[in-house]
Amino acid sequence: MVVRLRETVARGNLTEAELRGLGAQADDLARALRAEIRDSERRLRRLNADGTSGVAEMADELRRVESLRPQLAEVEDLAADLEQTARELRTAWLLSQAEARPR
Repeated sequence: MVVRLRETVARGNLTEAELRGLGAQADDLARALRAEIRDSERRLRRLNADGTSGVAEMADELRRVESLRPQLAEVEDLAADLEQTARELRTAWLLSQAEARPR
């Protein structure tokens, strides 16, 4: 999903509707990644509190969290870029409408 978002944004020439749709997808993905990170952190706390948990289990969960954080950062950056581009398109359209209006 991150790769598809990145490729679509890089392609450029998107309409405002496409930008809004992609922005919504990016927001949904960011929410899902945040939830996964919270769940992993919760599991880590539980494993840490359990004296019988193995180091391997904790290491696996740590690796999972550490792999999710960069994905979340990238998705949040893409979402911000999409929002900025959509805002710029709206502004350009509004300006063109104002300039085209007869006086």
